[in-house]
Amino acid sequence: MRILLIKTSSLGDVVHNLPVVTDLRANFPDAAIDWVLEEAYTDIVELHPGVRRAIPVALRRWRKSLLDGNTWHELRAFRASLQMETYDRVIDTQGLLKSALIARMARGRRCGYAASSAREPLAARFYDACFQVPRNLHAVERNRQLTALAAGYAVAPAPAYGIAVPPAPTLDGPYAVLLTATSRDDKLWPEASWIALGHALHGKGLASLLPSGSGAERERAKRLAQAIPDAVALPPMGLRDLAGQLAVARIVVGVDTGLVHLAAALGRPTLALFAASDPTLTGVLAATPAINLGSRGQPPSVDAVLAAAMPLI
Repeated sequence: MRILLIKTSSLGDVVHNLPVVTDLRANFPDAAIDWVLEEAYTDIVELHPGVRRAIPVALRRWRKSLLDGNTWHELRAFRASLQMETYDRVIDTQGLLKSALIARMARGRRCGYAASSAREPLAARFYDACFQVPRNLHAVERNRQLTALAAGYAVAPAPAYGIAVPPAPTLDGPYAVLLTATSRDDKLWPEASWIALGHALHGKGLASLLPSGSGAERERAKRLAQAIPDAVALPPMGLRDLAGQLAVARIVVGVDTGLVHLAAALGRPTLALFAASDPTLTGVLAATPAINLGSRGQPPSVDAVLAAAMPLI
């Protein structure tokens, strides 16, 4: 059994697709499973022992330089890599036109969401087989249901992400990781709230690590670290290194960002804070404590976060 998965981005969506690999391995132990995804996220997929080959695509980068000859050279190389073999199933769990076009490039029986189930209905025109999956399921379960229908097996009761990473603790003592950065300002949690949380965690013997990426995120992390006792603003680091930090955190608290889903997938007690979206369909979901707080237009209070965090420490 040769299977190609297509879920290109973003980080949270990629993490939500990891249980699909675990399900496929449970039903087809000898399957060769490849996965097409954005080049920035290949490190995460390669943490799953069930993935044979991560095939990087660079749609985000290519669309910025469509007139560059190197872009077209890379695109041809990607197509050649994609067509190295014929797959028994090509399964697009993203349901977008861009992912459906990638599926169309691949060799094999192309499977995806029916028009009524896909995020972009036009994508269904590019599949050989389409499947109805309820839109009101959590993203993890939608991915699992589609793949099970395409490959012909029953979905197990609970998802298993199947990833592990060598721990890489920055501090000698126990710590929390505070994920304060996200892609949109309306998803942020107030700095005063982070400071109050950091002080409360310090009172329980936990230092705080604050990762960051962009310049603005680093400045925020530095401000918060200065206001929270024993807090450390981490330098920018790759996803694999950051996963090592998450893997040994006593607790992870984060806004609506892909890293908070990664923390839950790594089995850490995780609180996800929502302010601009509804966590019902895309919140953290894991067997270990994974709690969603807040909703669109209703960010959680400090008291609510503390009430959820303290029993997990």
